[in-house]
Amino acid sequence: MNINGENDAKYLGEVISKCVTLTSLNLHLMYNYIGENGAKCLGEGISKCVTLTSLDLNLQSNSIGDNGAKYLGEGISKCVNLTSININLNDNSIGENGAKYLGEGISECVTLNSLDLDLSENNIDENGVKYLGKGIYKCVTLTSIKLNLDYNDFGENGVKYLGAEISKCVTLTSLDLNLRDSTIGLNCNRLLK
Repeated sequence: MNINGENDAKYLGEVISKCVTLTSLNLHLMYNYIGENGAKCLGEGISKCVTLTSLDLNLQSNSIGDNGAKYLGEGISKCVNLTSININLNDNSIGENGAKYLGEGISECVTLNSLDLDLSENNIDENGVKYLGKGIYKCVTLTSIKLNLDYNDFGENGVKYLGAEISKCVTLTSLDLNLRDSTIGLNCNRLLK
């Protein structure tokens, strides 16, 4: 689907909100300039789909910022039956707060088995990674995590926090972690053990 801007995202969010029996939602809206308000409308629409078990959302390069991530996190938190989340927010400048909001939203999905999250190129610092890790840890049924955090600046402390939280995921059988060009320092191998 190709939409143009936040007004179209608003209408799409309204349509989604009326599909209250959806179990699977797949939206690919990259490069559509939906911004913060468009993300808000989508988050509100998603929040009405409480029967969702699978969410696949690609909003790459849409300038949603930290508030847009907040609205998406709030929407996701209402979908407590989710077992699979695949979200691409690459290049959206969500920063520390956006990562925190997403972590909080994901933490409410207590039946989650699979999490695939692309937050590359988002100016996420060590606190953002810490909050994200805390949210992931609360999903006690996770068996698979795929996390792309390349081109962020969270340093060794961020890796330490992330490693500590992921190590608590005792049901995990698959981990795919991309930290390419994220200024993690020379000691990251020790910190991830």
